[in-house]
Amino acid sequence: MTRVILLLLLFFGILVAKEDIDKTKEIYLKSYNYEYMGKYNEAIKVLTPLYKKYPKGYTLNLRFGYLFLLGKKYSNATKYYKEASLIAPSSIEPRLALTNIKLMLEEYEDAQTLAYNILKIDYYNYYGNLYAIDALIGQKKYDTALLITNKMLSLYPTSIVFLEKLAIIYKATNHKYLNEVYNSIKILDPNNVLVNIKFK
Repeated sequence: MTRVILLLLLFFGILVAKEDIDKTKEIYLKSYNYEYMGKYNEAIKVLTPLYKKYPKGYTLNLRFGYLFLLGKKYSNATKYYKEASLIAPSSIEPRLALTNIKLMLEEYEDAQTLAYNILKIDYYNYYGNLYAIDALIGQKKYDTALLITNKMLSLYPTSIVFLEKLAIIYKATNHKYLNEVYNSIKILDPNNVLVNIKFK
């Protein structure tokens, strides 16, 4: 247990006295509260003094990346996620975030490369596979997207998310089983927005 706590503190980049830890908790709480109110600049601002003190804190860089992402400041978000990746090279969290940013920017080839790098580390990573499928669909590489979708549906047969990806691929390729997928989604999720709008 002590080792886990030490690891967490290292991820924060903070090995400090208890009163400083309490202060850090207070600062993070303020940041979360601003985030919940949609005040992302304030959420960043309240963390800035802590960041100046601990610029190599993994969770600080991850949090800055996330807050900039929420504020749609993608280049800033990318900067902090990349820094988090350098601080904790084995961590998949910032890699997923960077892939998601590429998808938001519709830079599908880059997103595919990043997603594939994640899958080299963790072949069945849920979001890594999901983002790979999105990147492939964005490039109209439906055959490869279908292979990954089927792989994930073999693990999560009732996953609405992956069934939706299957429906998108089947619709784009005029697949004869599109209606069966549509009906499966409707049974599992009767109010599903995608099938109610896209597949009417």
